[in-house]
Amino acid sequence: MISITHITTIVVPVADQAEALAFYVERLGLQKVLDFTYESGERWVEVAPQGGTISLMLAEARHERPAGIETGIVLASRDVRGALEALRAGGVPTDPELLPEGVVTWWAGAPLAGLPEQFRVFDPDGNSLLIVADLG
Repeated sequence: MISITHITTIVVPVADQAEALAFYVERLGLQKVLDFTYESGERWVEVAPQGGTISLMLAEARHERPAGIETGIVLASRDVRGALEALRAGGVPTDPELLPEGVVTWWAGAPLAGLPEQFRVFDPDGNSLLIVADLG
């Protein structure tokens, strides 16, 4: 049997890595943890929550992996309502309000029903991420 220890990186396709990096750092408050270019010219950019163990790699979108997807990525916040208000006030596309409790919304193949408090946020390419209440 192999020994997998943890999940490290999730790839998010983006049209413009610089614009995406600015969004994830300046709007969502993540920090840049890696940013380098291979000798072949491809750029590798990763962001993560401070102290997080899983990062998002902002990969240049390609024909077979276009941007503008339901990522299936769930981010936790200790103040979901405040996050929604701040993002909306900053002009970031989000759900208009918290997802309603008990009403199923399908997203990335998963049923969302408003518990814990949650909403979707959309990056500059239309990739959606879910922000949920951190109950930990």
